[in-house]
Amino acid sequence: MREPLIESVEEPEESRKYEAVLRHIENGIIDGSYRAGDSLPPERDLAASLNVGRSAVREAMRVLQTQGIIEASTGRGGGTRVVPQQGDALARILRLYTALHNTGMVDLIETRVALERVSAAEAAMQASKATLSNLNGVMAEMREANSVEAFNPLDTLFHVMVARAGRNGLIAELTVAIREAVRRPILLASLSMDDWTVFKETLCQEHGGILLAISSHQPDLAADRMEAHIRSAYATLKKTGM
Repeated sequence: MREPLIESVEEPEESRKYEAVLRHIENGIIDGSYRAGDSLPPERDLAASLNVGRSAVREAMRVLQTQGIIEASTGRGGGTRVVPQQGDALARILRLYTALHNTGMVDLIETRVALERVSAAEAAMQASKATLSNLNGVMAEMREANSVEAFNPLDTLFHVMVARAGRNGLIAELTVAIREAVRRPILLASLSMDDWTVFKETLCQEHGGILLAISSHQPDLAADRMEAHIRSAYATLKKTGM
């Protein structure tokens, strides 16, 4: 019997606010208020207009950046802009498919393993110095994150950056779509843990091992470590009822 995606833990108020920011920007893109190339309002203005904290805006921006919907730049003329990308459309289609066909978490995990083994191996062969530097930066932020809401978007960003490092656009977009499909179940399962910080430390160690294999150009090792990481994380999350 397939395991349904069950959300059995009530989300905290701050998480709902973060979702409200996501919906606001997504709806703006759908109705044409925000078009490809448009700049989004500053973080401070978005927080004020939506009556949420700036932390909620930041977490929503991380998710949108992971999906490839926005990009951020610094310096003169910098800011956050909407970019054209397929990831969001694929994620929506996948969420609908899983709901209509009662696709279980096991099926999604096996698909993740297949995709991310390939992307990790390709990243080990093709990742640029700039990409490796950015991955190390994300790793540093993950270690410093002190909440599930702050950590999970960074976790997703790490996996998506590895997928894009392999320079296979379709694999990258499928990875984005699957990560988005499992984002909320992972969030809720993480929030229900008695000691999430222990789980976080394990994830950081496993991500570090994957990054080391990629940086040292060992594709087989990178693929094996990626698969072991995904299966280990799922085994832990499954104990919460995910």
